[in-house]
Amino acid sequence: MNLLRLVFKNIFRHKLRSMLTILGIAVTILAFGLLRTLIAAWYAGVEASADNRLITRNSVSFIFPLPLAYRDQIANVPGVSQVTYANWFQGIYIDQNQFFPRMGVDAETLFESYPEFLITADELAEFKKERNAAVVGSIIAQRYNLHLGDIMQIKGDIYPGEYEFVIRGIYRPRDSKTDATQMFFHWDYLNEHAKEIGYEANMVGWYIITVDDPDQSAVISEAVDALFHNSRAETKTETEAAFAHSFISMSDAILKSINAISIIIIGIIILVLANTMAMTARERMQEYAVLKTLGFPGAFLTYLIYGEALLISVLGGIIGILLTFPLARGVQEAVPAGYFPVFDVTAGTILLCALAVLIVSIFSSAYPVWKARSQTIVDGLRQIG
Repeated sequence: MNLLRLVFKNIFRHKLRSMLTILGIAVTILAFGLLRTLIAAWYAGVEASADNRLITRNSVSFIFPLPLAYRDQIANVPGVSQVTYANWFQGIYIDQNQFFPRMGVDAETLFESYPEFLITADELAEFKKERNAAVVGSIIAQRYNLHLGDIMQIKGDIYPGEYEFVIRGIYRPRDSKTDATQMFFHWDYLNEHAKEIGYEANMVGWYIITVDDPDQSAVISEAVDALFHNSRAETKTETEAAFAHSFISMSDAILKSINAISIIIIGIIILVLANTMAMTARERMQEYAVLKTLGFPGAFLTYLIYGEALLISVLGGIIGILLTFPLARGVQEAVPAGYFPVFDVTAGTILLCALAVLIVSIFSSAYPVWKARSQTIVDGLRQIG
């Protein structure tokens, strides 16, 4: 007897029940996949971090600035090959719902420190020579239909005032992990305006340090922080990955909740399929008894029941995984670009979905298999399905 053929026939003996079960599994796998994609997107900044970059910030809090004069001292630390800096600006573009990172940077060195931001030589030259020039990521340019030469009017919030930027460059991501949702403009332009509105001038948000040897990151971090020990603005230097992870830790409770929900979803799938398999087994006890009478071993019944559960799970899982890709793209397009710069369904997420399908099929079939194998032939023949 062809086991696979029998499994297929058994599935579609109750077409409506099987289709609804497959649909239920597809929906729950879709929800599971989206939640895992959300978690992966949260950690995308950590995974995209370069191992040869360090971040130096104010030791009290990221929101407190550092003097521009620190730059030359940091550059003289042995093992440091490049120092650049940035300042969070934010502001309001169009309306407050349009969120993406907007920062004042050192135009001369930023793209040397971030080789994953791909920009043409001509665009970079134009950006460097114009005081109010700006560079935006390709995702931002696409979303807001921005082109070279376009004007971006931004209203300052942290730095009050009206700002006018000219798009002189559009950078492209080197790979799928690179954030292409940022806007960069000249820190000098921001510094001039800070003086005009009475803010302390010549202050930057943080320094980005490129090191020659990533294995010396800890030593270099200590050397940098030692320079400014007991100063009016002490520093904390850490790897770029640790810096990114510190932001994620602020949302630790949210991430734990999402993880818990994803586990609950797996439990729901198990209950849905277990109910279907229990109903199926109860209806087929006579058939299982007949198979035992004909000499089929208990292993055959095990394969038959597990095979049916696995096939239902796989069909639902495939549908759910396939639907995850377009829905993930829809989510990325629906939310402001800066919230999830990278919102891709990763290979790890697909693997977790496949593992969930396997776990569901095994656990949901455990009781029906035990029942079919333990029941005697006489009791099975007396069973009324």
